[in-house]
Formats: sequence, C-alpha cells, structure tokens
Amino acid sequence: MVELNRGESFDELFADLSERRSKSAYFYRVSGYNDKIKNIIEQYYKAACVKGAVVTGKLPTPDEKQVSYFIEMLGREFHVDKAFFGKSLGRWLPQLKNDSCIMLTDAMYETMCSFKALGKNDAMMKNLYVRLMCWLYYKFGGMMVHIGENTPPKVLYGGSIGRHELYLLDMLRRCKCDVIYLQYNGEGEYDALDPQGNFSGKLSLPDMKPFPQEYDLKKLQEAAVERKKREQMLGAAPKVTAATNVWLNGDKILEDLKRVPALRGSDEKCFYNSLCRISGVEDKLTYQNDLYTFYMEMKNSGRRFVIVQDKIPMPNVDELNGIDRTPAQTTDQLVARMLKSVSLPPNEDLKKLFSRAYSDILFEEADKQGMTMQRLTTMAVCIACWLNRYGPSLFNSWAMPVVSLFIYLGGCKSGHEAAFLRVLSRLPCDVLILAPNLNTKCLLEDEKLFELKYPESVNLTEYPTEASALQFGTAAYHAERELDEALYDGTGIYRDYQYKHANSVLLKTMYEEIDILWKQEARFRPNFSVIDGIVNIPVIFAKVSGVKDSQSSKYWKNIQQMITENTFIIPSAPYISHEQGCRMGYNTASFIRGGKLRREDVKRSSIYRYAHLREETQNLIFDKIDLLMSSNIIKGTYENGTEYLIAALLLDLPQPIIQLIQGFDFTKLNPKIVYINTGEVPISLEDSILTAFLSLMGFDVLFFVPTGYQTVENHFGKNILNEHKVGEYMYGLQVPKLKVPKAKAPAKSNKPLLGGLFRKGQ
Repeated sequence: MVELNRGESFDELFADLSERRSKSAYFYRVSGYNDKIKNIIEQYYKAACVKGAVVTGKLPTPDEKQVSYFIEMLGREFHVDKAFFGKSLGRWLPQLKNDSCIMLTDAMYETMCSFKALGKNDAMMKNLYVRLMCWLYYKFGGMMVHIGENTPPKVLYGGSIGRHELYLLDMLRRCKCDVIYLQYNGEGEYDALDPQGNFSGKLSLPDMKPFPQEYDLKKLQEAAVERKKREQMLGAAPKVTAATNVWLNGDKILEDLKRVPALRGSDEKCFYNSLCRISGVEDKLTYQNDLYTFYMEMKNSGRRFVIVQDKIPMPNVDELNGIDRTPAQTTDQLVARMLKSVSLPPNEDLKKLFSRAYSDILFEEADKQGMTMQRLTTMAVCIACWLNRYGPSLFNSWAMPVVSLFIYLGGCKSGHEAAFLRVLSRLPCDVLILAPNLNTKCLLEDEKLFELKYPESVNLTEYPTEASALQFGTAAYHAERELDEALYDGTGIYRDYQYKHANSVLLKTMYEEIDILWKQEARFRPNFSVIDGIVNIPVIFAKVSGVKDSQSSKYWKNIQQMITENTFIIPSAPYISHEQGCRMGYNTASFIRGGKLRREDVKRSSIYRYAHLREETQNLIFDKIDLLMSSNIIKGTYENGTEYLIAALLLDLPQPIIQLIQGFDFTKLNPKIVYINTGEVPISLEDSILTAFLSLMGFDVLFFVPTGYQTVENHFGKNILNEHKVGEYMYGLQVPKLKVPKAKAPAKSNKPLLGGLFRKGQ
C-alpha cells in the first residue's frame, strides 16, 4: 500500500521525493482560486509539460480502433492477478523499466482490488482494466518511462471526472506521480465519487474564490504554444539577467543609486539595476540642492545617464522614417518588425536582453483590456524611436556589470511613456522617476517598481543642472505657497494669471442675456470650468440685426454702454481689406505642414512679430491658429489656399489686439470685439478670419448690423454665429464717436498673506 501524501500546503510539491518528509506523491484536488493558486498552476503546468501529462476536459472513452488494437496485442484474457498484470504491462508498454513495471503492476493490482471491493462483477472489472490500459498507452505513454524517478512525473487534470478516471489518477499516484485535479465547478462532482476523501487531499488557502467562469487549461496550452513561438523568434537567451531592486536599502534612493554597480551584488550572471519612483519631497528647502548634488556626482563619476523632464518628446519625422510601420496583423508580426528597426550598440547580450524586454512588455500591453492593434502599433513605434534616440547615450561600449541611469522628472503622463520605462528597467539601466508634485499622477505601474513616498509637494518642472539656475525657497516662502494652494486650488478663487491654457465654449443666449453676461467675469458665467489646468471660457459670438423700436439714439447709447476698457471697436467694414495684406505676406506655404504650423520655422523667421510675448501666449496663439485651420470654420480652408491667408493674417495681428491677448486673464473679464457695419460693404474674409480666431482665443465678439444684411456669415463654413433680430432694419445710419473707458488705476498690491508673520525681529 503506497501512502497518500496529505500535506496541507504546496511547500513540497515541487521538491524531489528524497526531500519530502513522507517520501510519497501528492494527489490534491483544488476547488478554489486566487493569485497564489494561479501561480502554482502555471508552474505545475510547465513541469507537467516537461515530465508528465496535462488533461483538459474529461478523458475520452477508448474508441473502437484503440480497443481492437489492444485485443490484437494482448487478447481477450483477463485475471485480477499480479503476474497477469505484470506480463500484460510489459508487452503493452515496452518502454517501462523493470522497476517501473513492478511499481505499475502493484498499483494496478491494488486499484483493481479496490474496485472489486465495491461489489463489481467480472465484466465491470474487465471494462476498467481495458480503459486503464488504453489510457496509459495513448494518453500517458510518454511519462511511463519516468515512473519511479526521484523527480516525480506530474499529472494536471482539469475538467469533468468519473469513477474510472478517479481510479486512473489514484493508480498513477500509487506509482509516485504527483496529481492535481482542478474542480472548476466545486466539490459536488468529486464528493459523489469519494465522499470520505480517501483518494485525494483537499487543498484550501485563505481568500480562495470560485474559479473564473472562463478559466480553462486550454488557454495555458495556447499560451505555452505562443511562448514557444516567441522563444524561436527571439533566439537564444542572454547569458545575464536583471536583478532589479534586490540590492536597494530603500530609505535613501539617491544614495543607493550612487553605489557602484560592481558593488551591488556578487552574482556574475546578474546586473543589479533599479526601477524606482520618488513621489513628493522629503524637505522642500533642500530638494533642488539634493538633485543638483546628485547630478554633479553622476557627472563626475563618468557614468552614462540621461535626464528627461516634463515629458518624453514624441518621435519626429526623421525618427519615424527609420521605423518599419507596415501594418501588422498579430503581435508576433509587430514585434518581429520592430526588433529590426531598433539599433542598439553592438553587444550580443544587450541585444538579447532588449529583444526579450521589448517583446515581453508589448505582449503584456497587448493583453490589456481595450488595447487595439492600432494603439499597440503606435506604442511599439514610440518605444522603438525612443530606444534609438536614447540608446547610444545609455549603452555605448556597455559591458558587465555597468549600469547606466535614466532620470524622468515629472512622471509618466501616457501609457507609451510607462511602457518605454518598463522596457528600460529590464536592461542594464537604473530608471528613476521623480514626481515631486503630488498633484500630478505618474501612470507607471509595474510589479518590480519600488516607490518611496513623502508628504511634501513641490512644483518643479526643470531638473537643476546649473548652480546659477538653482532657486531655493525659504520656510516662509514655502509656507505662503502652501496657503496659496489651499486658497486657490479648487475653491473657485483664482490667482492673477493662474492658468496658461484655455478653450472657448460658445454660449447660445437670448438677446436680453447678452447685456447681463457682457460685463460678467468668465468664472461667473454658465459652463465655466477648469479641467486639468485648462480653463473653459464661455464666450459670446453673436450678431445683432436691426434697431430696437427704431430708436437710433437709444441704439448707439446701448452700444456705448457695452464698451469696456478692454474692448476693441471696429466702426466700419472692412477693417482689413484684401489690398492691405500683411507684413508677412502670403508666402506662408513653408510654415504649414500636415495641417499645422511649423512653429520652430515660424519663430526662426526674421519677420516673426511675437517673440517678445510670454512663451505661453505664443503657444496659445499657435494652438488657436492650428485649431482654426483644422476645424474648417472658414470656407475654402484646404480647398483654395485659404489656410495660407489664415496663417499670414494671424501671424501679423494689429498691436492693440496683441496687447489685449497678452493681458487676458482667463478667469476674469475677457476682451471684447464690437464690430459695427451700417453700410452695404460686406465684412471681408480677412475680418471673418480675425473675429473667428479671437473667439477661439476667448474674446467676446458682437456684430451690430442695423441693416440686417448678411455679413460675416458669408465666410463661415459652420453655423457658429448666434443671430438676434431685435427690431426694424434701418439704413444709412452714421456711427457716432464711441469712446473706450480709461483703465482704472490698479489697487495697491496687498502684502503677502504671511508677510506679517515673518518680519524681522518677530
């Protein structure tokens, strides 16, 4: 009688028989699932594929051909006798060694005796015997040669089970083969066959749940086939591997990273690298100095390193031209093509490490919910371009045990960036993510990631690499900034010029509402919002046709009342004529590519007029020019060259309008354009471009057309103008001299909120 190992854990499951306390095999049934069970099943599955057998679904009953061959080889004779079983097994399974044949003979005899003890007749006994013999030959023949070895063969059975199958598994266990039976649907089916649990032990772990409804061993088999294909594609494994983070002390990351790679560990087959993120800062007063000191030490050590701040720039045209972007049908095809597009320094181990890291990460990303082949291709291309860009700086002349360093200040803002850093972390490179601003989330997630968190937060967008550029805040300064954030972050109260980016949202209103909204600050208007640092400004873009009650004097008085200190008045049409053109002319074809301005080319132009503006103002102007061209608001854009007129005109705006843009605080009263057209001369295409652009910039634009004629709408490809017909049409009206109120003298600036607390001597 061979003892059933009833250990209550998996501790010895992968140990040799000689190392087990009972020196016997396991037969476990598993009816629950969690991460630990998942990992054990996957490990056990691999072992069963090497030396053992995997059964998915119920074992099929031997068919007629199999039974006929069995009778042809062994005849119809049957006896419950060891000698008979030994002779039959020797002929039927000639691969059995002598000791193995004896062990299997004993196991079969004990199994048949157990079956007979249930009161089964000779016909039932013979039926079981034939089934066992056919299953041993056709399903388990490959593992028979390993019976009796110190490393036990492993059987993984997933699916429905009957009494005959249970006796087969028990017989294999008696031959010192480990068996795991997965009960996808719980214990019910098994309990009916073995209510006392005599054949197997039940394994229970904490927090186990029912198997997922879609769980199937066939998926493990399919994954194994895919892994084999991948191994063939990638070729031989590298001779070295990453030992990530195992050497870290963890409490002082910057100090850890200064450690010479050769002193991080002693295994010559490993390079000791890291994947770390420091969120927040330990000390606001010393943070920048700590980063600068770390930079100088890395520089003086001669170690290869790269610093990227705020974001990893997207691949440019030249970088993309070096990548094979032929559409792929499968992830395998995509990986194979991308591997040929990446040029790393000529080191075989490095190339093998990269190939495996790149493919592993892409296959993981491919399995994520919602991932499409198009998105995966974009990600793969970005990673390939970035490796080509940064690889030479990080890995030129690489040799064990050297480890380079990649520092990313700001944290990953896209899945592409996160995937790239995960690939780098599988290579001989330390990856350090600095996320000092706790309000900005880093998207990188990885089981190998080590994160150090601090409660303090600092908004730092540039890594300090020059001592002259260092800026240090006093304790009072940081205290005031914290109070500043508490007052202005999500409270509906805003600092002057707090935001750098804005979008306009067109308001559809009643005519009577215009007078109410016109002098109202943007933050008090309906649909105002601030999302991710971008202000959504509700704007008025409307045409007032006719004269209310035909009272011209009241009409002009009403217009005068609507003119604020930041209003630009256009008293007649056209403001900009076709003949006027502009200083930059219409030769702007070289400034536009792919539907957008080539901003750097524009800035390098000798007649560029906006270089004196704040950088964020220049960028906002460029953004809205691109938006106006791409939105097809203006008729003829990308049809008859109107886009070149748009660029030429908006890159040479009148100085008063530039000043209104420069002084525009997005949360406060927005600038206004009052355009009056009393005659029959239509508003020009240039004026339509100008007013549409200013509306996108966040200006309120109001056209007063007492004649009711069509004007600006003639040039719009979209119905964006809100028209209000307020009275009788009147002709020949003369525009009086309208005055722009003088700006009020600025109020005396308030003292700093905490200024009184930190006076000298207090």
